[in-house]
Amino acid sequence: MSAESSANAWLLDRPEVLAGLFYPRPDFAEDIPANSRELSIPVAEGVVVGARCHLADSEATTLLFFHGNGEIVGDYDDIGALYVERGINFVAVDYRGYGRSTGRPTASTMLADSHVVFDVVADWLRQQRFVGPLLVMGRSLGSASALELVCRHSERIAGLILESAFAHTGPLLRRIGINLALLPGFEEDQGFRQLDKIRTFAKPTLVIHAEYDHLIPFADGQALYDASPAPDKHLLKIPRADHNTIFAVGLRPYLDSVESFADPRRFDPAG
Repeated sequence: MSAESSANAWLLDRPEVLAGLFYPRPDFAEDIPANSRELSIPVAEGVVVGARCHLADSEATTLLFFHGNGEIVGDYDDIGALYVERGINFVAVDYRGYGRSTGRPTASTMLADSHVVFDVVADWLRQQRFVGPLLVMGRSLGSASALELVCRHSERIAGLILESAFAHTGPLLRRIGINLALLPGFEEDQGFRQLDKIRTFAKPTLVIHAEYDHLIPFADGQALYDASPAPDKHLLKIPRADHNTIFAVGLRPYLDSVESFADPRRFDPAG
């Protein structure tokens, strides 16, 4: 992680903030889905994070996915299978303390670990002779990891997908019950700096957001879309959906938009 990211994230590592940001839970399942692969990625001494790979084809687009704060990669086994049916590789990643990962999550380690995860997954895909485009995707809190990566590794990332992403850190903290008065001197530029980061990435971008998201309003998705400098950018509103019903209410348009966006021909320099 860059020194800048570390400096901006430190305030978010206070216990009262972490209690609202992270809800880790283990994965007790003994088996993993057929045709999936598990990765254990060392991110610090004695600490590993888990990833699960749902693989369609070596020439297909790969989505490196960072989930929300109350989810684990096992929650995405069914979604992963649907992506595979649509010819998309899907690699879901946990945070420290989530699923089969060890350690405890913090805001700063979440950002730092994303760089290690990206390098390991990209190298693993090359070793397995996967040659399709690599996209980064983040849902809810996972959008912070996704934007951290595109800000620092734009030359290695073909595109970005944000789903239920937040644009502003302060309002998000208030909505999850954190009293900003307990963070004296907090300014937006001491948060995740989502808008600053998306402004650095001009490659294809897809923003998906529920119309009636009670936790992260649609206006946040609109703000991220507006801030994106990408000539090829798309905004999908899922009508009548909320933060936690976006899949149930809008699964078909959601998957259709991702499938269309992830078409490898979009990222082929030869057109």
